Amino acid sequence: MSACGTSSLPANSKPAQFTTTHWSLVFAAGQNFSPSSEEAVAKLCENYWYPLYYYVRRQGHGPEDAEDLTQQFFARLLEKNYLSKASRDRGKFRSFLLGSMKHFLVNEWKRTGRLKRGGGQSFISFDFFRAESRYTFEPVSAPEYAYEKQWAVALVEQVIKGLTHEYGAMGKGALYAELKGFIWGEESSASYAEIGCRLNMAEGAVKVSVHRLRQRFSALLRAEVANTVSGSEEIDDELRHLIAVLS
Repeated sequence: MSACGTSSLPANSKPAQFTTTHWSLVFAAGQNFSPSSEEAVAKLCENYWYPLYYYVRRQGHGPEDAEDLTQQFFARLLEKNYLSKASRDRGKFRSFLLGSMKHFLVNEWKRTGRLKRGGGQSFISFDFFRAESRYTFEPVSAPEYAYEKQWAVALVEQVIKGLTHEYGAMGKGALYAELKGFIWGEESSASYAEIGCRLNMAEGAVKVSVHRLRQRFSALLRAEVANTVSGSEEIDDELRHLIAVLS
């Protein structure tokens, strides 16, 4: 026992369930778009719109045009039922969205012409001011590589959001705030001891809590990736790819 006392550990959450994912639901419903599949794709688009905005900006479009283009793209994604064109070789939602955006930029936008500022259709509520502020600090890179990296970042952000909510709901917000920096890397035992003192926990209990946090992060990361691929056989490959992009 540490000199600072002990504290009970948070209960381990249930492991993520991998049943019908968001994208597999949308994929299956492509020929007969339904309210449930529309809701699923809306959720995915809401989570992952920024990588597409980033891609459009990297293609040379200014902030206002990029905003209009991204909004109009998502509106047409449903209006024209682009999902009916999905095929097995575009099973990853990440690849499907980028391919659809490329098609939109080359063909759709040229045919319809530029929208008047403020006249675009808003499909999802985006914080474009925040997006542009974030964009200005990103390193310059090729558009497709930038898209994939931002996709990976957005995916991890969704997982972090889920972890924050879970620990908060368990009344363990302070514990999570102390441990979240350990998700990606190791720290010295002294750091565990210092955290234990601040939280009135034994050093060993802190180590166990870090282990549980990493396990839960891995489970949620896998579940989030599962939401963006069309089958469970693609999860591991997509995880490896996204981790490589982040590295």
